[in-house]
Amino acid sequence: MTENTNRIANRKVMRGRPYSIVEFARKYRLDDAEARRLFYKFGPSSTELDLLMAAKRRPPTLSAAIGQ
Repeated sequence: MTENTNRIANRKVMRGRPYSIVEFARKYRLDDAEARRLFYKFGPSSTELDLLMAAKRRPPTLSAAIGQ
């Protein structure tokens, strides 16, 4: 079989504003390793990460919910 070398990288559309790893970890009280793993697997999109954490039944911290 021949391999197609003219592949175009599959890019996701950014939904919502981007999180930083620190902001994401603080909002959901995650340790550094877990925050990095999820961030690199699902991307920096706040919408995607918030949906993921809602599916995992991990609510944001109270201070993050009120914007502090």
